[in-house]
Amino acid sequence: MKNSISQLDQAYEICRKETQKWAKTFYLGTLLLPLEKRKAIWAIYVWCRRTDEIMDSLEASTKSQDELAENLNAWEENTKNVFKGNIKSELDAVLLDTIEKYPQSIKPYLDMIDGQRMDLDKFRYKDFDELQLYCYRVAGTVGLMTQNVMGIDSAYTSAPWSAKPDPSEAAIALGIANQLTNILRDVGEDRQRGRIYLPQEDIEKFNYSEEKLLNGEINKQWKALMKFQLTRARDWFKKSEDGIKWLSSDARWPVWTSLRLYRGILDSIERLDYDVFNNRAFVKNSVKAFEIPISFLISRIK
Repeated sequence: MKNSISQLDQAYEICRKETQKWAKTFYLGTLLLPLEKRKAIWAIYVWCRRTDEIMDSLEASTKSQDELAENLNAWEENTKNVFKGNIKSELDAVLLDTIEKYPQSIKPYLDMIDGQRMDLDKFRYKDFDELQLYCYRVAGTVGLMTQNVMGIDSAYTSAPWSAKPDPSEAAIALGIANQLTNILRDVGEDRQRGRIYLPQEDIEKFNYSEEKLLNGEINKQWKALMKFQLTRARDWFKKSEDGIKWLSSDARWPVWTSLRLYRGILDSIERLDYDVFNNRAFVKNSVKAFEIPISFLISRIK
C-alpha cells in the first residue's frame, strides 16, 4: 500500500512539473489553492495537455490526418476507460484519483476531444458563433472539469431553503476568455501552421485580409481589428467574474489571481501595439507580484 501511495504521489509530482513548465501563469494561480485541490487541478491540466499534444506536438506535425484521427479515437477510448476505473499509466491513475475525490461528468472531457477533432480539417472560422463553439470545446470545458474541485461556498448551501448556485456558465466563460486570449497572443504562430482563428467576418469588417495576416502586415486596419478582438475577450472575462463569489473561500483568491493574470496578456498585446507577429505577449513577474495581493483583496470584497 505504501508503494502504491508513493507511486501516486510521484505521478502528481510529474503533473506539477508539467503544469509549471507549460502554463506558468496558470501554475502560479494553482499554488494559492489547498494542496489536495492543487494536485487535482494539476492532474486535470496534464490530461488536457496530453489531449492537446495529440494535435499540436512536433510529433503530430509529421502524421497524416488519418493517423491523428485514429490517435484521437484511441485517446477517447482511454479516457472512457479511466472513468470506468481502468487505467494503463501513472498519469491515468492521477486522473482517476481526482475524479474519485471530485466526482464529475465525462462529457467535458469528450467535448474537448471533439474540439481537437475540429483542428483536423477546420482551418478557418466564418464567424464568432463558429469560433465560440471551438473555444468552448477546447477551453470552456476546463471550467466544467475544475468546478467541482473548486467547490461551492457552504454559505450558499447550508440553509434548508438555499438554492445551490450553478457556476457552470461563469466557468465556461472563463475558459472561453482564456482561449480567446491564447488566439490573440498566438496569431503569429498559428498562421505558420496555416491556421487563422480570427473570424473571417471580422477580418472583412475591418477591411483587412487573410493575405495580409499571413504576411504579418500591421496597419491601421489590423490594429482596429485587434482592438475589437481584445474588447470581446475582456467581455468574456467580465462574464466569468459573476460566478467567482459562489466558489468556496479557499478557491476565490486563486481564481481571481488566474483571471487577472491571464487577462493581463491582453494588456501586454496593447503595449506591443498589436504586433503579435514578431513578439510574444506575456505578463512580467513584477506585474504578477503586484496582482497577487490585489486579487486577494478583490476575493474578499466581491
